[in-house]
Amino acid sequence: MASPPYRSSPEVLVYADRRSMGEAAARNIQSIVEKAVGDRGKARVIFACAPSQDDLYVALVRLAKASPLIWRKVEAFHMDDYLGLDGMHPQSFRTYLRTHFLSQVKVAVFHPLQGEAPDGDAEAKRYDALLAEAPIDAIALGIGENGHLAFNDPPVADFDDPVGVKTVELDAICRGQQVNDGCFPRLEDVPRYALTVTLPVFAAALNLSCVVPTKRKAGAVRAALVGPIDTECPATLLRKHPRAKLFLDADAASLLPPGFLRGNGT
Repeated sequence: MASPPYRSSPEVLVYADRRSMGEAAARNIQSIVEKAVGDRGKARVIFACAPSQDDLYVALVRLAKASPLIWRKVEAFHMDDYLGLDGMHPQSFRTYLRTHFLSQVKVAVFHPLQGEAPDGDAEAKRYDALLAEAPIDAIALGIGENGHLAFNDPPVADFDDPVGVKTVELDAICRGQQVNDGCFPRLEDVPRYALTVTLPVFAAALNLSCVVPTKRKAGAVRAALVGPIDTECPATLLRKHPRAKLFLDADAASLLPPGFLRGNGT
C-alpha cells in the first residue's frame, strides 16, 4: 500500500509470482460480482483481453465454476478490439475472452465489440449506448507498456473524453507491445486502428481491479503510481479512483521507490 507523500489510491498489492497475483485478483473480482448480484440481482463487468491477464482468468474460471448461479447473472463486456478483425480471428480480443473465460463460464449475456463492423464510429456509438444503460460494477484491466488503459495510448487519451467508446490509432509502443506479448510475429502485422472504451468509463466504474505482471511493465507501473497525473501515463487515472486495486508481481513492482509499499499481498 502506498505511503506518504504518495496517494493511498489505488491499493497496491505485490505478490511473489504471477500465479498468486492472479489468484488474489480473481478473488477480488469474484467478491465484487457476488456483492453486486446479492444487492441488485445482476452484475456488469468489463474484461481486459491480453496475455498479461492469463493468470487472472485461470483462477477466475475456477472460482466461477464453483458458483455458476452467480455468474449466470453477469453481463459481460470487453474493453477494446482491433478494427478489421472479425470475432473468429486468432488475435481478436473476442477470441481471447472466449478461449480463456467464456467458453468455460456461462454468463447472462456477452456483448462483443465488433471490430469488423463496416462503420467503426457507428459501432463505437452502439457499444457506448450499451455500456451506459446501467453502472459498471467492475473493470478487470491491465496497464500497457506505455501506461495505456485499454487502447487509450498517450496521444489519444483524454480524462474528459466526451464519448464512452471511440476509434483510435495505436501508437508505436502499443503496437510493439503486441509483438512483445507474442500476439503478432512482426510490427507490420499489428493492426494500426482499434475500438476502445475511453477513460471516463474507467473513472465511472464502481470498482477497478488492475493486474500487471512482468518487468516490461515496471516503468509504466512506476509512472502510474508516482508520476504526474496526466495522460502522458493514462494509468495515473487509478490514483483518482476511490475503489481501485492494483495487483502486481514482484517484477512489475521492481522500480517502485523504496518505502513506497507498507505491505505485500503475500
